[in-house]
Amino acid sequence: MTIQVPLRAGPAASPDGRTIAALVVTLLAWASAFVAIRGVGQDLSPGALALGRLLIGTAVLGLLMVGRGWVRPQGREWGLLAVCGIGWFGVYNVALNAAEQHLDAGTTAMLVNIGPILIAVFAGLLLGEGFPRWLIAGITVAFAGVVLIGVATRSAETDLVGVLLCVVAAVTYAAGVVAQKPLLRRLPGLQVTFMACATGAVCCLPWAGALVDDLAAAPAGSVLGMVYLGAVPTALAFSTWAYALRRMDAGKLGVTTYLVPPLVILLGWLLLDEVPPALALVGGAVCLAGVALSRRRDRVRPPVPVPQEARPMV
Repeated sequence: MTIQVPLRAGPAASPDGRTIAALVVTLLAWASAFVAIRGVGQDLSPGALALGRLLIGTAVLGLLMVGRGWVRPQGREWGLLAVCGIGWFGVYNVALNAAEQHLDAGTTAMLVNIGPILIAVFAGLLLGEGFPRWLIAGITVAFAGVVLIGVATRSAETDLVGVLLCVVAAVTYAAGVVAQKPLLRRLPGLQVTFMACATGAVCCLPWAGALVDDLAAAPAGSVLGMVYLGAVPTALAFSTWAYALRRMDAGKLGVTTYLVPPLVILLGWLLLDEVPPALALVGGAVCLAGVALSRRRDRVRPPVPVPQEARPMV
């Protein structure tokens, strides 16, 4: 699939305060999702959890859509919505939930975080964003930090099925982000998020029976955890992500998600009393350095003045 968009005339402007605030909300909410999934995953199966989370997210987003204008998707926009909804919201959620049943958190973090690398590659090739050297350097450094976190927190066993599920999650995540970017040029971000979330929920309907059975046996805390996952990391965070993505390059926004693993470590430390290994803290610092590096820009050299006598006579 080729995504044709106008080439940029120059570098994107620096994000304003609202964009940065939206990004902070997104990263904090997505980091909290890993902690919540860890808590409810013992009571809700992967498909059931994905369906419940997406149904709640769709309901919340639907309420937010009341009274707002509706822009009808046209032509190939329907295909991009399908890629975003089926891939990122549907397949990604089920694959990630299932992967955490096979792998430890460290290995999962390492494998899923090939996603931002794929986003940068896809955005450079399909969206005309190119491959800025500081972005590539920042991704490399940030991924090295994730590897350090993974090495510090992984167990001795590695399940091939879990590895494959993580790769599926990373690929669908990257494809969804790159498909979402062109949609935001014409369609409202909230509408795109609502339609993609609803599409993902429809894809997960085969697990409806499992969701009913799991909810009947699950404790109240796990049910509330699922509600939180649908309302905050899904409805709220995907909306703030769309807001930021409309105003930033997909590659540069994608690399900021390398801040999620350090935030997960911090939240696990504060909320679950999980003291992180020293190497994980070092990895978190490296992730921060990589994201900061990706935000650097090449200096634009001023044009060389042409001497008066060298200018052509008119």
